[in-house]
Amino acid sequence: MIRLSWLALVLASVSSSALAVSYPLPPEGSRLVGAPLTISVPQGNTQPLEYYAAQYGQGFSNMLEANPGVDPFLPKAGIQLIIPQQVILPDTVRQGIVINVAEMRLYYYPPESNTVEILPIGIGQAGRETPRNWVTRVERKQEAPGWTPTANTRREYAKEGKTLPAYVPPGEENPMGLYAIYIGKLYAIHGTNANFGIGLRVSQGCIRLRKDDIKYLFDNVPVGTRVQFIDQPVKATVEPDGRRWLEVHEPLSRNRAEFESDNKVPLPITPALRNMTEGYDVDAATVSAALTRRSGMPVPISMVSGKTG
Repeated sequence: MIRLSWLALVLASVSSSALAVSYPLPPEGSRLVGAPLTISVPQGNTQPLEYYAAQYGQGFSNMLEANPGVDPFLPKAGIQLIIPQQVILPDTVRQGIVINVAEMRLYYYPPESNTVEILPIGIGQAGRETPRNWVTRVERKQEAPGWTPTANTRREYAKEGKTLPAYVPPGEENPMGLYAIYIGKLYAIHGTNANFGIGLRVSQGCIRLRKDDIKYLFDNVPVGTRVQFIDQPVKATVEPDGRRWLEVHEPLSRNRAEFESDNKVPLPITPALRNMTEGYDVDAATVSAALTRRSGMPVPISMVSGKTG
């Protein structure tokens, strides 16, 4: 489990601005987009993993899933880093904003564009959860937002010996960043005053984005846009050519004990997922490995390519 206390010191000086990764929507019946990319860490590297995550529009957790064992403080020069730019689109309507909290990604479907913009996000800490199953809308947008922390938030800061004012005015030091998109009555999609936390559970329940990403959404998402929260750590698809693919992320902990444990959180295996991953044309060993490995990347699980009749 990556802990913010030791991570913050390493990432505080990292520039974390990157634009969303844009994909053309796949044809009817397909949900697979993009392709993985592999890069080499240059000689003389002095940058942490967050630097490469930001450069390629990925969250910190996405990079850790794809590159187990890599040193998050200082990836070794010459090693290969996988950039997980291939994804299975969430199994829901392609409309407005879809936030899959399990994979810490936000999907935006611009109207009449035939594209999807995929942005990495930070979400709520354990105990201060981001919604996991909710449909709402964009209520309003605010440039240079102020922040009025709740009494509970101020108490939590006080436990750490920090004094949090009743109101934080707009500006570079505001945790809301420079732009906020308010959804429902209690939550917002907003920027940040920190150079870390994208792909981590660090917020007070809201959705946190890198500076360029929130600016893009602020400029392009209209008030009234549909916003859906989902929790899909496991995604699967049967593509038009008959091949089956499976994408598995580490699920979010359901309670404090799971969050603090070193054990893996159990995966939610639904009847629909079981049907997708069983059958004569499915490689059971590959499915088992994918469910264990949890790489956050699509894995082909068919025995053979092409249609099975």
